[in-house]
Amino acid sequence: MANENPFKSILKTLEKPGCEFGKYYSLPALNDPRIGKLRDGVTATDLVLTVTQMLRKHGVVGKFVEFCSEGMSELSLADRATIANMSPEYGATMGFFPVDLVTLQYLKLTGRSDGTVSMIESYLRANKMFVDYSEPQIERLYSSYIALNLGDVEPCISGPKRPHDRVPLREMKADWHACLDNKVGFKGFAIPKESQSKVAEFNFHGTPAQLRHGNVVIAAITSCTNTSNPSVMLGSALVAKKACELGLEVGYQMGIVIPRVKYNNIDKPNTDECDLTNNIGVASLVYFFVMFSRVKFVNVINSDLFCSWDSKSFRMLDSNVKPWVKTSLAPGFWGCNQIHGKEWLAEIGFHIVGYGCTTCIGNSGDIDEAVASAITENDLVAAAVLSGNRNFEGRVHPLTRANYLASPPLVVAYALAGTVDIDFKTEPIGVGKDGKNIFFRDIWPSNDKVGQVVHSSVLPDMFNATYQAITKGNPMWNQLSIPSGTLYDWDPKSTYIHEPPYFKSMTMSPPGPHGVKDAYCLLNFRDSITTDHISPAGSIHKDSPAARYLMERGVDRMDFNSYGSRRGNNDVMARGTFANIRTVNKLLGGEVGPKTIHFPTREKLSVFDVAMRYKSEGHDTVILAGAEYGSGSSRDWAAKGPMLLVIRGDAETLSLTGHERYSLDLPSNVSEIRPGQDVTVVTDNGKQFTCTLRFDTEVELACFDHGGILQYVIRNLIHTKH
Repeated sequence: MANENPFKSILKTLEKPGCEFGKYYSLPALNDPRIGKLRDGVTATDLVLTVTQMLRKHGVVGKFVEFCSEGMSELSLADRATIANMSPEYGATMGFFPVDLVTLQYLKLTGRSDGTVSMIESYLRANKMFVDYSEPQIERLYSSYIALNLGDVEPCISGPKRPHDRVPLREMKADWHACLDNKVGFKGFAIPKESQSKVAEFNFHGTPAQLRHGNVVIAAITSCTNTSNPSVMLGSALVAKKACELGLEVGYQMGIVIPRVKYNNIDKPNTDECDLTNNIGVASLVYFFVMFSRVKFVNVINSDLFCSWDSKSFRMLDSNVKPWVKTSLAPGFWGCNQIHGKEWLAEIGFHIVGYGCTTCIGNSGDIDEAVASAITENDLVAAAVLSGNRNFEGRVHPLTRANYLASPPLVVAYALAGTVDIDFKTEPIGVGKDGKNIFFRDIWPSNDKVGQVVHSSVLPDMFNATYQAITKGNPMWNQLSIPSGTLYDWDPKSTYIHEPPYFKSMTMSPPGPHGVKDAYCLLNFRDSITTDHISPAGSIHKDSPAARYLMERGVDRMDFNSYGSRRGNNDVMARGTFANIRTVNKLLGGEVGPKTIHFPTREKLSVFDVAMRYKSEGHDTVILAGAEYGSGSSRDWAAKGPMLLVIRGDAETLSLTGHERYSLDLPSNVSEIRPGQDVTVVTDNGKQFTCTLRFDTEVELACFDHGGILQYVIRNLIHTKH
């Protein structure tokens, strides 16, 4: 019905008996970062990384963070979405913005009718949920306040291993060299001084090439919100446009070099008259690689990159090209396919490779074999620069130990430079077609210029066309057969979707609380063990238990895909728990890798194999971990994995080595346990200490009582129905 209130169904849902909406979150007090106006040249991503660092330092775990005050009127809705989407990185349960006039303008921009927008505004105003910054503001009470002046935000990136380790762009070169010097940690690689200037000579498809510490091998414009934000996307297109005009180039991707053949008798390095798309032979070669090499994405060679082909080698004729840089553009929104200026991004190698999660979640694909060998054989710290939200260890690519988050325009700049070891203020990015040095300032657009392009390019028609087609599907989707049964028909041969074990042998009576008796320590961790350490989403390593499982079922290595794609198979995901290749387990004396010790036999095995052995022997296990355990993206498999006992204080301060066995008694009745209560842990060598049970709410206790959140929900649904 035309006059139907769209909020009615939501309200009815919330009123339903037994509805669990909102139950799974604690409701902590709100926080208020008071925010002015971004300086020229500063992007929404710079603001996001600044906010992430501030909030992580302040400590907002378990809190709802509200962004408000008059400064909000200076931020577009897309900028706000970019900030809110980083809530897992700054540790909050959620970050949100009150609905205001900017929100209503966005609804109109994206094709909502005037009547719908007017009804929404009226409803929110009537319920005092609308904020009009043109009116006097009521002072609201929050648990804490954080002040941020937008004018103080400066260009920056974050890394090399955590999203909240922000580095001002002006300090990046110095910070990079400090990271090479520092001991291994979140800001260190412990590269000896004598090795920091190492040059790895290698053969790149017949052409002599060099790699150094800090060389960029992956440059990805990716992430759901960054690539749906018109200002930073169009900003990156303007950077690419200027680079094209000045004659700068960037390497491209997929480890495949398609030879430039002589065409129309052109064989000059600075000529742009040869168009690869007109060359039928090379186009066929592209098709051949796609169809027979099973390459997911292919970028066509830049029009300014010239190679002459002979039977012996490829010969690069343009010294500005960085052939090791693997570039990609993965918009989070199909409408970005219509983005103004995408041809400029394509010109320097940033072709659209898909929509949604790619490099940001570890789907970066392989690096060229020659480049990969040069990195591993010379122990180089190679770099990735991406516009994603997360750069935790081992997430982006196994061979990029340094991973930096940056705005899409900065991703383009670093791709052009080919290294993170650069001072953009004093060092040139490259050489233009006129032979002059090109600096960062020569290609960076002003905010006014970006705003003009956004205003002329982002129109309602762009969204309307997308929304009108979204329900029509596509031929492949529409041709899928639809089973007629009411229950899912599990395929026992599928390695992607497998019937989970959570409800087998489940009864209507909750199993109740249980303690821990003489548990072995499975893993002993440092601080900041993220969900990517606990449950990686990226590539499946060829020597991992998950790989072994897949190969036993006839899956070729090239078809392993990623943990994220196989999250519907509990057997794969269980084997992937703690399978991050950058995991550092103190039980192994600092050795890097997903292994641990089986104490009864002293064998060093994969974490999965040791855990299964303990389980078969009837032993409990615990994990020792420091601060920020479980930070990062909200991944269900990080919760479905281990049961964690979080120790108050540092395990080293308590002189715990992880070689002890641990016992913890709990009442058999959940009503006798309180959220956040202290309990006593006793070890087999006589130590005794107090720790806090990390049940933060009554609902979490109820889930524990039921044996998990899924069982809790199922039992409640059954009780409600009957």
